Amino acid sequence: MNSYSEMVSMTESKNESLPFVVRLDRFDVVNNPGTTAASDYITRFSIIDGNAVIKAQVSMNKIFVYCGVRFYQASYDSDNLGSILSVSSDRWGIPVTYTGYALLFFSLFCLLIDSKGTFRHCLRQLSHLDDADNKLEKGASKRSRKTVLVRIILFLLILIPSSSRAQTTVPRETADRFGKLLMEYNDRICPVETYALDFVQKIYGSRSYGDYTAEQVLLGWTLFPEDWSGEPFIRIKSSEMRQQLGIGKYASVNAFFRDGEYILGQPAYDYAQGTNKDAFHKACADIDGKLQMMMTLRQGTPFTLYPYTFPHQRTLWFSPFERFPKEMPKEDADYIGRSFASLFVAARRGDFETANSILDTIAEYQQHNGGNSLPSKGKLTAEKIYNYLPYTTILFIFNLILGLVTLVCMTLRFAKATRPLHILLSLSLLLLTFVLALRWIISGTIPLGNGYETTLAVAWMAQLFVLVFASVHSARHANASNLIQLMCAFGFLISGFFLLVSNISLMDPAIGPLMPVLNSPLLSIHVSFMMMSYAFLAITFFCGLAALVHPRMAGTLQVVSRVFLYPAIVTLGIGIFLGAIWANVSWGSYWSWDPKETWALITFMLYAIALHTQSLPWLSRPRAYHIYMVLCFLSILMTYFGVNYLLSGMHSYA
Repeated sequence: MNSYSEMVSMTESKNESLPFVVRLDRFDVVNNPGTTAASDYITRFSIIDGNAVIKAQVSMNKIFVYCGVRFYQASYDSDNLGSILSVSSDRWGIPVTYTGYALLFFSLFCLLIDSKGTFRHCLRQLSHLDDADNKLEKGASKRSRKTVLVRIILFLLILIPSSSRAQTTVPRETADRFGKLLMEYNDRICPVETYALDFVQKIYGSRSYGDYTAEQVLLGWTLFPEDWSGEPFIRIKSSEMRQQLGIGKYASVNAFFRDGEYILGQPAYDYAQGTNKDAFHKACADIDGKLQMMMTLRQGTPFTLYPYTFPHQRTLWFSPFERFPKEMPKEDADYIGRSFASLFVAARRGDFETANSILDTIAEYQQHNGGNSLPSKGKLTAEKIYNYLPYTTILFIFNLILGLVTLVCMTLRFAKATRPLHILLSLSLLLLTFVLALRWIISGTIPLGNGYETTLAVAWMAQLFVLVFASVHSARHANASNLIQLMCAFGFLISGFFLLVSNISLMDPAIGPLMPVLNSPLLSIHVSFMMMSYAFLAITFFCGLAALVHPRMAGTLQVVSRVFLYPAIVTLGIGIFLGAIWANVSWGSYWSWDPKETWALITFMLYAIALHTQSLPWLSRPRAYHIYMVLCFLSILMTYFGVNYLLSGMHSYA
């Protein structure tokens, strides 16, 4: 592709000739440092308009405009010798559309600031609510409190997995040295410790195996596979698979080989070919993928430990068992192959002093040859702290238990304890803030780039909004402890639920670089507004559930729910249309009827219905209102989870 002579209108199915010629000068794929993962696509081209030659450049989210024609980076040829640009011309449509968006944003904000509006009326109504009928009895017997505490402890003990012990691995000191080395993983340079934790978590479902750390487990499978193949290390989640194959909850590699036959071969093949997509075949394909991951350790291919910086300053990381480029000096290639082989031999014969020395030389090699691909000390420290504990797992257990205990205490009329709940919820918020800050430091981008991070964001915002509401309401109404206690319970349960979801297998917690299309300042603004709306709407959902369980509080909870509904509608509307602006900036199209976009619009319209109590009098009745709000939350689940995992589209990454 060297030139374009036609332009397709974005609104009509007709072709129009461009009044100038476009010539491609150069196309480049820019990779993240030390990896082959693209961070941007850049097209440099010339516009030839008569005798004038105008130099231009476009990349992802950065357009070029000439004579009202907007150029966008759309795609490129597989040989990297051609670039595909999309073009649009809409001189009058863009200002008219953006003016409409501005009026929409203003009208949405008016819902919150209009002194005669329903939202302000709900705030005044909430401030005059009499919660005398909802007062709780003070005090509780020590025996009852001890019973609750004992049950919590027993629950926590159940969560601790049973341990088993493999036969052979390396000492903790050697494993720790290995874990501090750097490697290319998930399209970024990170400590081997991160890869080891992900490996053990994916296969075994925990961060360690018996008394062994993740690094010891990783080296055990790499150096002593014959000893580890008999260990019940592979977690089998599918009960159907366990029943049909006659295996337990944890199986060894050897369990999948019977009479010289690989028992997962045919089911995994059938699933890959699409001939059978049932739960059993899906589970077999999943375990087959994990077994293949384990087999690659024997070959050493995952260990991209050796960087080499080319003369043009581009750094790539290599494993010891791949073909090296011709530009690499022979002494470097020889060292890479020799050092890992020497490490293998030393560890196998139990000479861990020599093994430690080899690991130290590899670390020196990395520092000397890593170039600009090496992470800063600040990033490495943040990642070390991030890897130290399973923070989100601790938080979801803590928050769910606290939320349930708070509800039980309210039901059993235990003593009110709003201040301790404030403190505990604040501590939970601070810890989650700390986790998000660590991810931000490690990745270098705001943690809103995938489903895992946005789930954490919803949990964070829900806690923040509940704390603000509880703090403001307690300052104005000293006798409103019942409502405040309930709101704190909501904060714990909502955040605990979303943190629990972030820990399920569908969510990948691995930290990686942003896709090029997401590398835009509008990402954080658009996603933040969407996540705020989801957090607000989650609170209305829990208000509905609580009202259906405790009808006496239905009237009060309806007012509380409407107080959160209005900012939810405002943030959801702004988030949707900010996304449309971003789409126009990136692709020249405001709306593509992508499943995520469509379901977000459906959600917006469903919840907007609840604002029209005068047109729909039945929504004024507390019970009907709460039932409607509970049912509406199904659209949130579809928008956030269903679209991501059941449908495919531009937003499937989210």
